[in-house]
Amino acid sequence: MKIIIYTTPTCVYCRMTKEFLDKRGVSYIERNVIEDESAREEMINKSHQLGVPVIDIDGEIFVGFNRSELESLLKSNQSLSSKKI
Repeated sequence: MKIIIYTTPTCVYCRMTKEFLDKRGVSYIERNVIEDESAREEMINKSHQLGVPVIDIDGEIFVGFNRSELESLLKSNQSLSSKKI
């Protein structure tokens, strides 16, 4: 599973998203859209949004931090991974 999180340094929900994934041992790539103009353009092209966090999980785009949606997605991805083994 490839996860990219588009963030800003002052975004509380960005921090919550990263803490949520860190506690579950899920790796991700963080792209700071304040410092990285190409990341900002990429985020806007993917989400058509200016707000953060924008979370790209294997090409599926989520805007904002939705704990229950992320938990559900991670659980379904784990069960898919275990079926492949």
